[in-house]
This record gives sequence, C-alpha cells and structure tokens, in this order.
Amino acid sequence: MRLRRVRLRDEQGFSVALRDGDRWVPIVPALARHRAQRGMDLPGLAAVARDLVAFCGELESIRSEVDRLLEFLRNPEVDLEDSFHSEPLLPFAPVSFRDFMLYEEHAIDAARGMARRFMPTVSWVASLYEAIFRRPPAQMRPRPIWYEKPIYYMGSHVNFFAAGEVLPWPSYTSALDYELELGAVVCRPLHDATPEEALQAIGGFVVVNDLSARDVQYPEMKSGFGPVKAKNFANAMSTELVTADEILPRVAALDVAVRINGRDCGQGNTGGMQHSLGEMVAYASLGERVVPGELLSTGTIPGCSGMETGHWLSPDDEIELAIEGVGTLRNVIGHPARAAPGRGMA
Repeated sequence: MRLRRVRLRDEQGFSVALRDGDRWVPIVPALARHRAQRGMDLPGLAAVARDLVAFCGELESIRSEVDRLLEFLRNPEVDLEDSFHSEPLLPFAPVSFRDFMLYEEHAIDAARGMARRFMPTVSWVASLYEAIFRRPPAQMRPRPIWYEKPIYYMGSHVNFFAAGEVLPWPSYTSALDYELELGAVVCRPLHDATPEEALQAIGGFVVVNDLSARDVQYPEMKSGFGPVKAKNFANAMSTELVTADEILPRVAALDVAVRINGRDCGQGNTGGMQHSLGEMVAYASLGERVVPGELLSTGTIPGCSGMETGHWLSPDDEIELAIEGVGTLRNVIGHPARAAPGRGMA
C-alpha cells in the first residue's frame, strides 16, 4: 500500500491518503462521505486517519475497513479530488533518526573516494597497496566491531526536507554530497526486541537522502566524536511511504539509481547487507525504548554517493534518488549560505 500525508482544504488539518489506482484517496473526507451516504462509521480507520505512523501500525486490524472504504469510493459519483492540496509534505515527522552503515562495499569505496579528493598521497599509496596485495588496506576497511554489530549514529530528525524542496548548502562546506539510503519507519514500540520482533515493528519504507559535508566529516570523525555539522544540517525524505508488507519480501533485491540533472550518476542494489534489517532495528532497541515514528536508515547503498562515483553536487543541481518499489525523491540543491560574521568554522 502506498501512502502519503495531505493537507485538507477548508482548514480541516491533515489526512493520510492512500493510492488507489491512478488517484489519491484522502481518508478523512472519504470517511465523512461514507458516513453521510452509508450511515455507518469505520471506527478503526477513523482513529488513525490523520496519523500515517499509527495507520501503518494498525494496518492488519484495519485492512477490512480500508477495503470497505475503497469499495464505496469506486462509485463514480464520489469525487474527492478537490478536498486536499497537492503540495508535497513529509509523510510523517520523525521523532528520531538513526543512520546505520550496513554495506561494507560502500564503506571501502567511500574511504577510497575520501582519500582521492582530500588526501591524494594517501590515495596513491593505497592504490599501490591494492595493486600488489589485491585487497584494500586495513585503514580503508570498517573496524572489527562493525562486522559484529550494526553500528549507527544519531542524526538530526528536525532538519528533514520533503521531495520538491530546495536543499540547503551550508556556509562551511565546499564538498556537498548525497547518499541514497533506504529508510525503515518504526510503527510499534520496542525494547530489547529480537530480530523477528523488530522486523514486525517496521511499518513502511521511504527513500532517504543523507546529505553530507565531506570536507567537514573527516576531521570531525578523527576527533572520536561525530559526525555533527557534516551531517545534521539537512536530510531529505520521499513524500510517499510504502507499507512493509510490499517491500520486506524483496528488500534485499531492490534496484536503485541516482540521477543528477537527468544524467545517470549511480546504480546499485539493496543486496549485500552485513546485518539484516531485523538485526538493525533490534540493536537500536537493545537496553532502550524505540518508539513509533523513529526513522532508521540503512546507510548508503553501494555506488550511490558522490564520494564513491566522483559525481559531486553543485548549486542548482536537481538530484533524483530512486528505489525500486519504494519511490523517487527529487530535490534541487541550493546555493552556499553566507557565513554570519564571527560564526564560521575555523
């Protein structure tokens, strides 16, 4: 099921909308029309009609009511097209953002790319090492703990942008990059969950663009902390969410693509995760609560960042990230902000 959030006309607030064929059905006005013409309520659906995360969490219990509503709406006399605005909105407001790194291939290729751009001598030595020994240097591979546990960092959940919005370019970077990631939305509470329990708590998936200031990222992470300013200034999320039942059966075999200004700049596939999605979410819940509305991202799918491919961002670029079955996320890149006097990064 494909879902989005829409703003209703006549100051009625927001509604979950679901895709039915070639149209979007806003649930709040649809329920009002159903009640007026059929004289009956659909109470389970009504309880979650304005909250997309709650809708996904209750999907199995309300599915029969969804089917009844859609059957009613197939009457050609029922037209809800003018009941909502069409502007893109985030499907939900994340209550936290945990960004993992599930792909060894990305970790190694990103290290190569970082060296190519910022440490050319190191890059030359590493290339020579690989040519001789047929493997990357240990310094370009993840640390041993990465192979044992699904490691992540806490990003900023308050700086997410929807598809169609202009993405900001911070004043302190000259190396702005994108990362195509698959985002999993938690829709049920967890604590010390097993991987099986954790997988069942995923309600849906979105496309995520984890923007990165690469010239800031390396020195921050060398400090033993971070990333901070390298990551937290902005992320983007697709306006549509696809429910987990449609994606989980093939989550390790989704083709992905990056286009910049209409030009193919990266292709990949979601296969090859070091840790499963269930293990990823379960680890987040180890010793702490994970609540509905948290967004957990896989980390960059291999071949889908500028640091790997050399396709870096410039102002006014249109960046398009696509994941098979999930959707497409398009944004335009803004111009570098001017640093306020005395507030730039040294």
